[in-house]
Amino acid sequence: MSDTAQHPRKVHLAGQPVAVVRERVPMDALTDFFGRAFGTVMAAAQAQDCTPAGPPFALYRGMPSDTVDVEAGFPIDGNFTDTDGVASGTLPETDALEALHIGPYDSLEKTYQAILEQMEAEGLTPADIMWEYYLSDPEQEPDPAKWQTRVIWPLA
Repeated sequence: MSDTAQHPRKVHLAGQPVAVVRERVPMDALTDFFGRAFGTVMAAAQAQDCTPAGPPFALYRGMPSDTVDVEAGFPIDGNFTDTDGVASGTLPETDALEALHIGPYDSLEKTYQAILEQMEAEGLTPADIMWEYYLSDPEQEPDPAKWQTRVIWPLA
């Protein structure tokens, strides 16, 4: 099965409270950062009796280079307050294009390219943030060809 991206579609998303760890991370250290961030956020949320309201996600600010400004965590139900390296925040209410990427993370670029081409075709301007929901748990689905990532790219 080859990597696939759904045809990007326009969506309107409501704001979503989140708890995140935000850092500037070298691209080649992202996997380690995600493991640490997701674990830290989960522990902090549980300590405050908050529960994840959806799958883990990562939000990127600006275009990635050798390093990327990234926050990683979970959508949250409950009143989460900042604590020890974990910040509360909100994914913004926004119009966006979204696409479901199926395949390994290192081929996500193809899905971003498809979204960008769709924006250009419709005369839309991409925002300088984007985020990804990780719908597959690599520990439960060891085959990267089956991993699903929901890519959200807001409009400016």
